[in-house]
Amino acid sequence: MHQMNKKLLFILTLFTSFFAFSQKFDTADHAQRKAFLADYQLINKNYEQYIKSKYPSDIAKDLVKSYSVFQTAFKKEVQDRNYYTKSIFNAYIEGLVAKLRVYNSNIPSNLKILIAKDNVPNAFMTGDGILVVNMGLFMWMENEDQLMAILGHEIAHNLLHHSIEWQAKGLIATKNSKEKISAIKKSKTGKSEKAFQLFRDLAYTTSTERRKNEIQADSLGYIIYRNHNKKVREYTKALRNLEEFDTISPTVVQKETYRELFDLPQAPFQDKWMKMEDFSAYNYHQFKTKLDKDSLSSHPEIVDRLNFLQTKFHELKGENTKAEEPSEGFLHLRSIAINEIHPNLFHNENYGEGVYVAMQFLQDKRDTTYHSQWLGKYFDKMVEARKTYRLNRYLDTIDPKNQSESYQQFLSFMWNLSLTDLQKIADYYRKG
Repeated sequence: MHQMNKKLLFILTLFTSFFAFSQKFDTADHAQRKAFLADYQLINKNYEQYIKSKYPSDIAKDLVKSYSVFQTAFKKEVQDRNYYTKSIFNAYIEGLVAKLRVYNSNIPSNLKILIAKDNVPNAFMTGDGILVVNMGLFMWMENEDQLMAILGHEIAHNLLHHSIEWQAKGLIATKNSKEKISAIKKSKTGKSEKAFQLFRDLAYTTSTERRKNEIQADSLGYIIYRNHNKKVREYTKALRNLEEFDTISPTVVQKETYRELFDLPQAPFQDKWMKMEDFSAYNYHQFKTKLDKDSLSSHPEIVDRLNFLQTKFHELKGENTKAEEPSEGFLHLRSIAINEIHPNLFHNENYGEGVYVAMQFLQDKRDTTYHSQWLGKYFDKMVEARKTYRLNRYLDTIDPKNQSESYQQFLSFMWNLSLTDLQKIADYYRKG
């Protein structure tokens, strides 16, 4: 399981919509996925030819090799149904891209759209022209204008060839570093200092390049957006919403909630379940890096990016206090995305995270029957994992440096449950 994403939990405090079991809104069957993968084969071939024509043979060879690894993994994800290839979400995004293209003829007409079963608000473009939009983006954007702003930014990355350029520069830097490493090994003195300086130079070079790419995509993305849409403040508001996602604190699961949810007829609550390891003596700084953290940030802070945009484009200065009203179509898709929170977590095998999310909803007394049923599903998976000694695949270990106290308490609780405890909880909630 990936590290618990604390920002997702804030969604639970934002929405009070009606939950129902996931509806079938994706019309793609095996034949349609097969057709997409067939198209993707041609895309692969054309992109490899582009790489070979643009870069020196030694660099192109490594780039094609790296791209081939990505192709294999990406095709497997499509086959595993991690993306929607034909749904109302795909059609909606295709419509927004078409609107942007009317006033931006440089946007390719053959972009492929995939919707990822992912609750994190994000979108990205693969270098070969696949636009991937996470369902979570519909939860954090307030209207379709903001959604178009994010699409403009990602399309800009593609038009600027950032993905392949960044990889190529990385390969060149690696090649140069191998020569320097060889020289360092032959040095008689100061090997550690020289090695650290090389690492520092490589890290700063990579970081600087990625920061520059982000700024460039912000600028071109805004121009793409502005060419179509005069509601310019929605562009910066979209970035601020992403900033909120990055900085928001999670909703706390109160200790009383554990007793309320898990004091069951066949399994009375046990105080020992809440026992936590004492991390008070933990030295958070023992591995403190010698490098400045901000200098190595792979993406510049949103605040810095906003300041840059407002300096370059004066019409963006000032605050937009209220977002534009969303369309009915956008609100409909947002409601579906919210309803898919549990199905997405379950599909991605984020069962531990799912337990925590369900507890959040149940603590707030929202749609208790629905979330109780999902809690039972997650605990069934926890039982299976405990039996096969794979619980750590779905449940994080405690990391006090990077987890909230509430989440640490949750992990302690889950790890303290025996197989029998897990089974009794699963049985209770499965019965509803």
